[in-house]
Amino acid sequence: MSPDASTLPAPALTVPVSAYRWVVLGLFMLVAGLSQALWLNFAPLLTLVQAKYGVSESLASGLLLVFPLVYVLLSVPAGLLTDRKGYRFSVGFGAVLMAGFSILRINETNFWVLLLAQAGIAVGQPFAVNGISKLVADWFPKEHSAMATGLGTMGLFLGMAVGMAATPPMVEALGYRGTMVAFAAVSLAVCAAFLLLARTNPEAKPEAVVSRAPSMVSLLQDRKLLLLFVVAALGLGFFNGLTTWLEPILAPNGLDAVKAGAVGGVLIVGGIFGAIAVPALSDLVRQRKPFLIGSVALSLLVLPAVCEARDEAVVMGAAFALGFFFLPAFALLLDMCGAVAGEAAAGSATGLLMLFGNGGGVLVIIAMGLVKGDAPTFERAVYLLYGVVALGLVLALGAPETMSRREERAAS
Repeated sequence: MSPDASTLPAPALTVPVSAYRWVVLGLFMLVAGLSQALWLNFAPLLTLVQAKYGVSESLASGLLLVFPLVYVLLSVPAGLLTDRKGYRFSVGFGAVLMAGFSILRINETNFWVLLLAQAGIAVGQPFAVNGISKLVADWFPKEHSAMATGLGTMGLFLGMAVGMAATPPMVEALGYRGTMVAFAAVSLAVCAAFLLLARTNPEAKPEAVVSRAPSMVSLLQDRKLLLLFVVAALGLGFFNGLTTWLEPILAPNGLDAVKAGAVGGVLIVGGIFGAIAVPALSDLVRQRKPFLIGSVALSLLVLPAVCEARDEAVVMGAAFALGFFFLPAFALLLDMCGAVAGEAAAGSATGLLMLFGNGGGVLVIIAMGLVKGDAPTFERAVYLLYGVVALGLVLALGAPETMSRREERAAS
């Protein structure tokens, strides 16, 4: 039976609300990070999977590709569920699915069982991740919303880093099956912690927790929201395209697969620091739009150094800067989207934002492969990436300033 926000036991609030909000946000970060770690476990293990199960590279890559494909299908239903049942229900539901299917991954006898397990975890991911806007609206005042959203997305980046960096040494130390057992144990612990300790804010307005979800058509007809959705599609499209094709992009510059993996890790580390600093500064200044524009513009400036420089130190430094500037834009978009939609529709609007973002990710990955064609390098595909970021910058110039919108709503 799925967890229900109305039946799950809520812990007694023995600490002040201002302190317990960090417990709830921390629990969300664990669940969100878990979703990314379970997804990217196999990014550095595709060769091992091919040899172990005797499958092709394209079939083995399905363990990773199933996640964005499922996200596109379920992002909107996950957002609707978050609005109707509350983020405590939806995130808990996602955590239960991820924990349950992570146990199935321990069965190492059949590739199709493993793919089924990854698909089940992928189903849980949008329910777990799409609750961030509703959670922040429930527990955090508007002047701290971007910072709280940034910390929530930092959990995603930490999970990415753990999934990619920790899995290979774990396989060496514990073996393949032992690694799957370890991640299943962690999944069960994170799921239990969220179900037992997460609760809604007793002082919050009801619509910040559970509300009647608006129609998708009405949200899509809001031009401000639609603009943010398109920017998200371009942004996540760029990020997914770059990280997917990073190794062949860097290879002509003298950086092998190991160094390309290090560049990707440095980019994520930069994003972790940026997710703390940039949204917090945005809260301090009480502005969103200039930071969104600045994030995209500065990313466009450093991107050529990542893709074209031959000096390893230059590439590493540029990758850190790119992560620091670009990845916080995701937190800003989530916060701006929730502000435009309002607390009652925050879950559905977040679902649409993630739908557009993951859809853009799939399209840009495919488009880069098509643009490259039979060319020996990814040079033409890199120019496509530059164009995607440049278009995102142009559209960001027309984004709404949402801090004033929040203040007007609060005053009315």
